Parts: sequence; structure tokens; C-alpha cells
Amino acid sequence: QVQLVESGGGLVQPGGSLRLSCAASGTIFSINTMGWYRQAPGKERELVATITRSGNTNYADSVKARFTISRDNAKNTVYLQMNSLKPEDTAVYYCLAEIVSWNGIRRDYWGQGTQVAVSS
Repeated sequence: QVQLVESGGGLVQPGGSLRLSCAASGTIFSINTMGWYRQAPGKERELVATITRSGNTNYADSVKARFTISRDNAKNTVYLQMNSLKPEDTAVYYCLAEIVSWNGIRRDYWGQGTQVAVSS
């Protein structure tokens, strides 16, 4: 069994900052790519940022230069530092991890989601 537990969401004013965390636990051999996605009301889920195990990152154009993704492989945790937040960043943010189990099977796991609301 594998669980991804997210934290750090909340309500913030425009221009503010939040830091999201996502910790993976369970029967994990290794974790390949980790990432953050978001889904706003009435919209499809979209990519925010991803990071490989070696630290290569990829960002959606809408968040470049404002958001920073990082990870701590020893803690099986991925972070998303969000600065200069805008109302259009309001969404439920989901963590995704490609996890390799001890029997060699690779599978994607999703977190339960954490709400981020940007409003004055």
C-alpha cells in the first residue's frame, strides 16, 4: 500500500505565498518523477510542475518564475513553493508520484488534493 499525503493549502491574498508538501509512504522501493497538478472549478486537471529523481524540472508556462518544485528523496517528499499568487491560481492541487514497488512494478499514485484559494 502506498499513500500520498498533501499539506500546506489554504487561503491567501493575491501576491502572497504558500508552500505545499506531499509525502509518500508505504511499500516503496524508489520514486521516479513526482509532480503537482491542479484542477479549478469547471476546468480539466492541468500540469503545474514535475521533477525527476535527479532533479530535472518542468513547469507550466503560467507558473514559470513564480513557482518552484523541489524534492527530498530521503523523505520521499515533494514540495511546491508558490510565490506571487494570483486569483487564477485558485484550484485543488494534487500530488502525483511514479512509484516503483519492491517487485519492480511501476504505478502512478495521486494524493487526495489540497485546496488553494487566492482572494482578497
